[in-house]
Amino acid sequence: MKKYIDQGKKDTRSGFGAGIAALGKTNEKVVALCADLVGSLKLEQFIEDSPERFFQVGIAEANMMGIAAGLTIGGKIPFACTFANFATGRVYDQIRQSIAYSGKNVKICASHAGLTLGEDGATHQILEDIGLMKMLPGMTVINPCDFNQTKAATIAIAEHKGPVYLRFGRPKVANFTPEDQKFEIGKAITLNEGSDVTLIATGHLVWEALKAAESLENQGISVEVINIHTIKPLDEKAILKSVKKTGCVVTAEEHNFLGGLGESVARTLAEHFPAPQEFVATQDTFGESGTPEQLMEKYGLNNKAIEKAVLKVLKRR
Repeated sequence: MKKYIDQGKKDTRSGFGAGIAALGKTNEKVVALCADLVGSLKLEQFIEDSPERFFQVGIAEANMMGIAAGLTIGGKIPFACTFANFATGRVYDQIRQSIAYSGKNVKICASHAGLTLGEDGATHQILEDIGLMKMLPGMTVINPCDFNQTKAATIAIAEHKGPVYLRFGRPKVANFTPEDQKFEIGKAITLNEGSDVTLIATGHLVWEALKAAESLENQGISVEVINIHTIKPLDEKAILKSVKKTGCVVTAEEHNFLGGLGESVARTLAEHFPAPQEFVATQDTFGESGTPEQLMEKYGLNNKAIEKAVLKVLKRR
Protein backbone atom coordinates (compact mmCIF):
# COMPACT_ATOMS: atom_id res chain seq x y z
CA MET A 1 0.00 0.00 0.00
CA LYS A 2 1.25 3.46 -0.85
CA LYS A 3 2.12 5.49 2.23
CA TYR A 4 0.74 9.01 2.63
CA ILE A 5 2.45 11.40 5.02
CA ASP A 6 0.67 14.12 6.98
CA GLN A 7 2.68 17.24 6.12
CA GLY A 8 1.28 19.03 9.16
CA LYS A 9 -2.32 19.48 10.19
CA LYS A 10 -4.12 22.46 8.67
CA ASP A 11 -7.76 23.48 8.35
CA THR A 12 -9.35 23.31 4.92
CA ARG A 13 -10.86 26.76 5.37
CA SER A 14 -7.31 28.13 5.44
CA GLY A 15 -6.75 26.31 2.15
CA PHE A 16 -9.67 28.29 0.77
CA GLY A 17 -8.19 31.51 2.16
CA ALA A 18 -4.86 30.78 0.50
CA GLY A 19 -6.57 29.93 -2.77
CA ILE A 20 -8.69 33.06 -3.00
CA ALA A 21 -5.71 35.20 -1.98
CA ALA A 22 -3.79 33.72 -4.91
CA LEU A 23 -6.71 34.40 -7.23
CA GLY A 24 -6.80 38.01 -6.06
CA LYS A 25 -3.33 38.48 -7.53
CA THR A 26 -3.95 36.66 -10.80
CA ASN A 27 -7.59 37.18 -11.78
CA GLU A 28 -8.99 40.69 -11.57
CA LYS A 29 -12.51 39.42 -12.24
CA VAL A 30 -12.62 37.59 -8.90
CA VAL A 31 -14.54 39.41 -6.16
CA ALA A 32 -15.36 38.20 -2.65
CA LEU A 33 -18.52 38.68 -0.63
CA CYS A 34 -18.89 37.69 3.01
CA ALA A 35 -21.73 37.55 5.53
CA ASP A 36 -19.90 38.92 8.59
CA LEU A 37 -17.45 36.01 8.85
CA VAL A 38 -14.18 37.32 7.43
CA GLY A 39 -12.00 35.64 10.05
CA SER A 40 -13.81 32.32 9.86
CA LEU A 41 -13.44 32.22 6.07
CA LYS A 42 -9.79 33.33 6.18
CA LEU A 43 -10.35 36.26 3.82
CA GLU A 44 -7.91 38.68 5.47
CA GLN A 45 -5.15 38.36 2.87
CA PHE A 46 -7.53 38.80 -0.07
CA ILE A 47 -8.98 41.91 1.56
CA GLU A 48 -5.53 43.34 2.28
CA ASP A 49 -4.41 42.78 -1.31
CA SER A 50 -7.67 43.69 -3.09
CA PRO A 51 -9.86 45.82 -0.80
CA GLU A 52 -11.79 47.27 -3.73
CA ARG A 53 -12.94 43.77 -4.69
CA PHE A 54 -14.35 42.79 -1.30
CA PHE A 55 -17.95 43.38 -0.19
CA GLN A 56 -18.99 42.93 3.46
CA VAL A 57 -22.70 42.17 3.25
CA GLY A 58 -23.29 41.55 6.94
CA ILE A 59 -25.71 39.00 8.34
CA ALA A 60 -27.84 39.08 5.20
CA GLU A 61 -27.02 35.89 3.35
CA ALA A 62 -30.04 36.04 1.03
CA ASN A 63 -28.99 39.50 -0.09
CA MET A 64 -25.44 38.24 -0.60
CA MET A 65 -26.61 35.60 -3.07
CA GLY A 66 -28.66 38.14 -4.99
CA ILE A 67 -25.74 40.58 -5.13
CA ALA A 68 -23.42 37.79 -6.27
CA ALA A 69 -25.81 36.84 -9.08
CA GLY A 70 -25.99 40.47 -10.18
CA LEU A 71 -22.21 40.86 -10.22
CA THR A 72 -21.90 38.07 -12.78
CA ILE A 73 -23.87 40.13 -15.28
CA GLY A 74 -21.02 42.63 -15.29
CA GLY A 75 -18.47 39.90 -15.92
CA LYS A 76 -17.28 39.46 -12.34
CA ILE A 77 -16.61 36.07 -10.75
CA PRO A 78 -18.14 36.37 -7.27
CA PHE A 79 -17.11 34.10 -4.40
CA ALA A 80 -19.97 34.24 -1.87
CA CYS A 81 -18.59 33.13 1.50
CA THR A 82 -20.23 32.05 4.77
CA PHE A 83 -20.88 29.00 6.96
CA ALA A 84 -22.26 25.98 5.08
CA ASN A 85 -25.52 26.05 7.01
CA PHE A 86 -26.15 29.66 6.03
CA ALA A 87 -24.80 29.19 2.49
CA THR A 88 -27.37 26.52 1.63
CA GLY A 89 -30.33 25.93 3.96
CA ARG A 90 -30.91 29.57 4.84
CA VAL A 91 -30.77 30.82 1.24
CA TYR A 92 -31.92 27.86 -0.84
CA ASP A 93 -34.62 29.83 -2.62
CA GLN A 94 -32.22 32.59 -3.64
CA ILE A 95 -29.67 30.05 -4.91
CA ARG A 96 -32.30 28.15 -6.86
CA GLN A 97 -34.01 31.14 -8.44
CA SER A 98 -31.23 33.70 -8.87
CA ILE A 99 -28.17 31.50 -9.41
CA ALA A 100 -28.93 27.93 -10.50
CA TYR A 101 -32.00 28.57 -12.66
CA SER A 102 -30.18 31.16 -14.75
CA GLY A 103 -26.80 29.45 -14.62
CA LYS A 104 -25.02 32.37 -13.00
CA ASN A 105 -21.26 32.08 -12.56
CA VAL A 106 -21.36 32.29 -8.75
CA LYS A 107 -19.01 30.34 -6.50
CA ILE A 108 -20.72 29.50 -3.20
CA CYS A 109 -17.92 28.92 -0.69
CA ALA A 110 -19.10 27.17 2.45
CA SER A 111 -17.00 26.71 5.57
CA HIS A 112 -17.71 24.92 8.87
CA ALA A 113 -19.57 22.07 7.17
CA GLY A 114 -20.58 18.83 8.89
CA LEU A 115 -20.12 17.53 12.41
CA THR A 116 -16.54 18.76 12.71
CA LEU A 117 -17.86 22.27 13.24
CA GLY A 118 -17.90 20.91 16.78
CA GLU A 119 -19.09 22.78 19.83
CA ASP A 120 -21.47 25.14 17.99
CA GLY A 121 -23.92 22.25 17.86
CA ALA A 122 -26.71 20.92 15.68
CA THR A 123 -28.10 24.26 14.49
CA HIS A 124 -24.82 24.98 12.70
CA GLN A 125 -23.73 21.43 11.77
CA ILE A 126 -25.41 21.07 8.42
CA LEU A 127 -25.42 17.48 7.18
CA GLU A 128 -27.82 17.98 4.27
CA ASP A 129 -25.98 20.55 2.15
CA ILE A 130 -24.48 18.20 -0.43
CA GLY A 131 -27.92 16.81 -1.14
CA LEU A 132 -29.47 20.26 -1.39
CA MET A 133 -26.82 21.49 -3.80
CA LYS A 134 -26.40 18.41 -5.99
CA MET A 135 -30.12 18.35 -6.78
CA LEU A 136 -29.95 21.80 -8.38
CA PRO A 137 -29.59 21.47 -12.16
CA GLY A 138 -26.25 22.74 -13.38
CA MET A 139 -24.68 23.05 -9.91
CA THR A 140 -21.17 21.64 -9.49
CA VAL A 141 -20.50 20.25 -5.99
CA ILE A 142 -16.94 19.98 -4.65
CA ASN A 143 -15.78 18.66 -1.26
CA PRO A 144 -11.94 18.61 -1.03
CA CYS A 145 -10.06 16.57 1.57
CA ASP A 146 -7.24 18.75 2.92
CA PHE A 147 -5.55 22.19 2.86
CA ASN A 148 -3.63 21.65 -0.37
CA GLN A 149 -6.59 20.23 -2.25
CA THR A 150 -8.92 22.99 -1.04
CA LYS A 151 -6.46 25.64 -2.22
CA ALA A 152 -6.18 23.94 -5.61
CA ALA A 153 -9.97 23.56 -5.88
CA THR A 154 -10.53 27.23 -5.04
CA ILE A 155 -8.21 28.29 -7.83
CA ALA A 156 -9.73 25.81 -10.28
CA ILE A 157 -13.36 26.85 -9.83
CA ALA A 158 -12.55 30.40 -10.94
CA GLU A 159 -11.93 28.98 -14.42
CA HIS A 160 -15.11 26.88 -14.42
CA LYS A 161 -18.12 28.49 -16.08
CA GLY A 162 -21.29 28.09 -14.04
CA PRO A 163 -22.40 27.85 -10.41
CA VAL A 164 -20.24 25.92 -7.96
CA TYR A 165 -20.74 24.81 -4.36
CA LEU A 166 -17.37 24.45 -2.62
CA ARG A 167 -17.57 22.80 0.82
CA PHE A 168 -14.81 22.83 3.44
CA GLY A 169 -14.34 22.68 7.20
CA ARG A 170 -13.22 24.22 10.45
CA PRO A 171 -10.81 21.83 12.22
CA LYS A 172 -7.17 21.19 11.48
CA VAL A 173 -6.86 17.87 9.68
CA ALA A 174 -4.09 15.90 7.96
CA ASN A 175 -2.60 17.68 4.95
CA PHE A 176 -1.32 14.90 2.71
CA THR A 177 -2.03 15.66 -0.95
CA PRO A 178 0.64 17.27 -3.19
CA GLU A 179 1.15 21.00 -2.82
CA ASP A 180 1.51 21.39 -6.59
CA GLN A 181 -1.41 19.16 -7.54
CA LYS A 182 -3.53 19.81 -10.59
CA PHE A 183 -7.18 19.92 -9.61
CA GLU A 184 -9.52 18.49 -12.24
CA ILE A 185 -13.21 19.07 -11.58
CA GLY A 186 -15.12 15.80 -11.95
CA LYS A 187 -12.02 13.60 -11.91
CA ALA A 188 -11.65 11.04 -9.11
CA ILE A 189 -8.21 10.27 -7.68
CA THR A 190 -7.22 6.69 -6.94
CA LEU A 191 -5.00 6.89 -3.85
CA ASN A 192 -4.40 3.19 -3.44
CA GLU A 193 -4.82 0.22 -5.79
CA GLY A 194 -6.60 -2.82 -4.39
CA SER A 195 -8.54 -5.90 -5.40
CA ASP A 196 -10.86 -6.94 -2.53
CA VAL A 197 -12.99 -3.85 -1.84
CA THR A 198 -13.47 -0.32 -3.14
CA LEU A 199 -13.41 2.43 -0.54
CA ILE A 200 -14.78 5.75 -1.83
CA ALA A 201 -14.42 8.77 0.44
CA THR A 202 -14.81 12.54 0.30
CA GLY A 203 -13.72 15.50 2.42
CA HIS A 204 -12.40 14.83 5.91
CA LEU A 205 -13.16 11.12 5.56
CA VAL A 206 -10.47 10.58 2.91
CA TRP A 207 -7.66 10.55 5.48
CA GLU A 208 -9.74 8.28 7.72
CA ALA A 209 -10.23 5.95 4.75
CA LEU A 210 -6.48 5.75 4.20
CA LYS A 211 -5.95 4.88 7.88
CA ALA A 212 -8.63 2.19 7.68
CA ALA A 213 -7.09 0.80 4.50
CA GLU A 214 -3.69 0.49 6.15
CA SER A 215 -5.18 -1.47 9.04
CA LEU A 216 -7.11 -3.72 6.67
CA GLU A 217 -4.03 -4.33 4.52
CA ASN A 218 -2.32 -5.64 7.67
CA GLN A 219 -5.19 -8.13 7.93
CA GLY A 220 -4.59 -9.30 4.38
CA ILE A 221 -7.42 -7.32 2.78
CA SER A 222 -6.54 -5.43 -0.41
CA VAL A 223 -8.33 -2.05 -0.39
CA GLU A 224 -8.71 0.33 -3.32
CA VAL A 225 -9.11 3.89 -2.00
CA ILE A 226 -10.67 6.58 -4.20
CA ASN A 227 -10.86 10.27 -3.33
CA ILE A 228 -14.05 11.73 -4.77
CA HIS A 229 -13.54 15.47 -4.36
CA THR A 230 -16.21 16.29 -6.94
CA ILE A 231 -19.58 14.83 -6.04
CA LYS A 232 -21.29 16.42 -9.02
CA PRO A 233 -20.39 15.75 -11.79
CA LEU A 234 -19.54 12.32 -10.42
CA ASP A 235 -16.71 10.33 -11.99
CA GLU A 236 -18.86 7.30 -12.74
CA LYS A 237 -16.24 5.77 -15.01
CA ALA A 238 -13.67 5.56 -12.19
CA ILE A 239 -16.23 4.17 -9.76
CA LEU A 240 -17.47 1.47 -12.11
CA LYS A 241 -13.98 0.45 -13.16
CA SER A 242 -13.02 -0.09 -9.53
CA VAL A 243 -16.17 -1.85 -8.35
CA LYS A 244 -16.17 -4.18 -11.34
CA LYS A 245 -12.71 -5.24 -10.17
CA THR A 246 -13.44 -5.58 -6.43
CA GLY A 247 -17.13 -6.54 -6.41
CA CYS A 248 -18.15 -4.38 -3.44
CA VAL A 249 -17.88 -0.83 -2.12
CA VAL A 250 -17.94 1.29 1.02
CA THR A 251 -18.65 5.01 0.81
CA ALA A 252 -17.56 7.43 3.53
CA GLU A 253 -18.64 11.03 4.04
CA GLU A 254 -19.31 13.63 6.74
CA HIS A 255 -22.93 14.03 5.65
CA ASN A 256 -26.31 12.34 5.96
CA PHE A 257 -26.45 9.02 4.10
CA LEU A 258 -29.59 10.38 2.48
CA GLY A 259 -28.66 12.67 -0.39
CA GLY A 260 -24.88 12.47 -0.14
CA LEU A 261 -21.99 10.85 -1.97
CA GLY A 262 -23.07 7.35 -1.03
CA GLU A 263 -26.47 7.81 -2.59
CA SER A 264 -24.90 9.07 -5.82
CA VAL A 265 -22.62 6.03 -5.92
CA ALA A 266 -25.59 3.73 -5.22
CA ARG A 267 -27.53 5.24 -8.12
CA THR A 268 -24.57 4.72 -10.43
CA LEU A 269 -24.26 1.08 -9.38
CA ALA A 270 -27.99 0.47 -9.65
CA GLU A 271 -27.95 1.71 -13.23
CA HIS A 272 -24.78 0.02 -14.44
CA PHE A 273 -23.39 -2.65 -12.08
CA PRO A 274 -25.35 -3.62 -8.96
CA ALA A 275 -22.97 -4.52 -6.12
CA PRO A 276 -23.03 -4.69 -2.31
CA GLN A 277 -22.50 -1.30 -0.66
CA GLU A 278 -22.15 -0.06 2.90
CA PHE A 279 -22.55 3.59 3.92
CA VAL A 280 -20.37 5.39 6.44
CA ALA A 281 -22.35 8.57 7.07
CA THR A 282 -24.76 10.05 9.60
CA GLN A 283 -27.95 8.04 9.83
CA ASP A 284 -30.70 10.60 9.23
CA THR A 285 -29.97 12.56 12.38
CA PHE A 286 -28.94 16.01 13.53
CA GLY A 287 -25.65 16.53 15.33
CA GLU A 288 -24.95 17.90 18.79
CA SER A 289 -22.34 19.89 20.69
CA GLY A 290 -18.98 18.26 21.27
CA THR A 291 -15.41 18.21 20.06
CA PRO A 292 -14.93 17.05 16.45
CA GLU A 293 -13.22 13.86 17.67
CA GLN A 294 -16.04 13.04 20.09
CA LEU A 295 -18.69 13.59 17.43
CA MET A 296 -16.96 11.63 14.70
CA GLU A 297 -16.58 8.74 17.12
CA LYS A 298 -20.19 8.84 18.34
CA TYR A 299 -21.71 9.15 14.86
CA GLY A 300 -19.44 6.54 13.29
CA LEU A 301 -17.42 8.75 10.96
CA ASN A 302 -13.83 7.65 11.52
CA ASN A 303 -11.34 5.00 10.46
CA LYS A 304 -12.72 2.45 12.92
CA ALA A 305 -16.23 2.81 11.50
CA ILE A 306 -14.89 2.52 7.96
CA GLU A 307 -12.95 -0.63 8.81
CA LYS A 308 -16.07 -2.17 10.33
CA ALA A 309 -18.10 -1.32 7.22
CA VAL A 310 -15.49 -2.93 4.97
CA LEU A 311 -15.56 -6.17 6.96
CA LYS A 312 -19.34 -6.13 6.75
CA VAL A 313 -19.54 -5.57 3.00
CA LEU A 314 -16.97 -8.28 2.31
CA LYS A 315 -19.37 -10.81 3.84
CA ARG A 316 -22.02 -9.69 1.32
CA ARG A 317 -19.79 -9.87 -1.74
